[in-house]
Amino acid sequence: MTEKNIPIVPEADFPPQEDILNNEPVFHIPHGPANIDIPMDDSTQSKELPHFFAPEEAVEDPDLFLFQQPERNTATMPELVLPNHDDTSASENTRVKGKRRRSRRDIRVIVNRWVLRVVLVLLVTVSLVIGAAYVLLDSIFNGPYPAACEKLTMSLAKSSGTWWIPAFFMGEERAAQIMAGDETLVEPPEISGKVEIDSSGALNSDSDEWKNYPDGIRIETYQGETYTAHIMIVRDPSSVKLVTSYPYSGGDAFSTSLGGQRITHMMEIHVPEAIAGINAGAFYDNGTSDLIVGSVPQGLVISNGEAVWQKGTAPFEGFVGFNDNHQLVVASSMTAARAKELKIRDGCEFGPVLIVDGVVNEKAYNNESGFNPRTAIGQRADGAVIMVCIDGRQMGSIGGNFADIIDIMVEYGAVNACNLDGGSSSVMMYRDQYGRYGDAGNVVMINSYSLLQEQPRRMPTFFMVIPNSEG
Repeated sequence: MTEKNIPIVPEADFPPQEDILNNEPVFHIPHGPANIDIPMDDSTQSKELPHFFAPEEAVEDPDLFLFQQPERNTATMPELVLPNHDDTSASENTRVKGKRRRSRRDIRVIVNRWVLRVVLVLLVTVSLVIGAAYVLLDSIFNGPYPAACEKLTMSLAKSSGTWWIPAFFMGEERAAQIMAGDETLVEPPEISGKVEIDSSGALNSDSDEWKNYPDGIRIETYQGETYTAHIMIVRDPSSVKLVTSYPYSGGDAFSTSLGGQRITHMMEIHVPEAIAGINAGAFYDNGTSDLIVGSVPQGLVISNGEAVWQKGTAPFEGFVGFNDNHQLVVASSMTAARAKELKIRDGCEFGPVLIVDGVVNEKAYNNESGFNPRTAIGQRADGAVIMVCIDGRQMGSIGGNFADIIDIMVEYGAVNACNLDGGSSSVMMYRDQYGRYGDAGNVVMINSYSLLQEQPRRMPTFFMVIPNSEG
């Protein structure tokens, strides 16, 4: 056999690797005249590898491999360092955690930016709305349309929260002149009493009007141009009484430390015998939500023949009450002494008086009183009592003015009538004994709340229907 002069190639310094393309194990020899990759198939693997692959063993086929094993210098052999997979995993975990921390910081930054943008948008929007409202109100109060100015002034003046707005734009003197109305208009007589009222006429009548109303209360709905009104007709005037928020036991019946009562609470807890009720007279109101609001009345209050309160002045001149003959008495003013002479059993101050002995109060009728929720009380010639409650400050019913109330009272036959406290105080309740409005026995609200109102206001006085024990 001819010897072949083949240069000796040093043994491989690296372990076998996987052939990525063929998925076969190979040996890579990086040294020598050329790099040699020798695939390892089944035939190759069946033989013992040459010394540079397996230096501890002899080569069996010298024709194939004439390589000689060089002396191994272990001191100069490079040390094979394999990667530490645990260290790699830890490094990768560190990088992932770092990314997460950065990602969380980025999210917080983005959220903060969006919150800031939203706040800025809201501030700009509110500023624009306030500015537009200011320009609009200024153009109405100081513009070329006096009718619009008067109507808006009277509408805002009736609310405890907006009464100051007209004076802010026009000045207090001009606002007071508008609210005073036209002094040239003729007012009705100072006090009623010239027209005879048969207080038992409706009670003794065999008219079909009361055929379907065994409790003596008839409720109707009246639709006006700018409002929805609820009319409650009470057959027996002797059952209509002025109820105070707390029982009278001598001295003053009210105190700022006690607060007022809601009519719902009164009818459910304190006066469970009452079958209907409306709000009555004026009360202290500073435009806040303090407990003191609604705690004490403004002006004279008479309950069960006693003058239980005489302090303060109602915002509108007027008095309304029932005498011991159950006739409704209306007057432009009233004192406790005079009420005693007239034998007033239940009444309170408020106004204006709307109808006196069948004569309409022209000053009130033509006054630009504005559109608001309203409450009023009147009496027919047969003694039946008329209670009116107008919805207001709502999308479907902005409210009524004094002329609207007078028109309703005239249409329903009122001989005497007087305006009561209105605005968010307006309320009409009914104890549904016969299930006309749902489950029998429940106390239901007949009118609707004003915008943003969720329950009746606290107040000190109410006109309630309390059937007589003998009835």
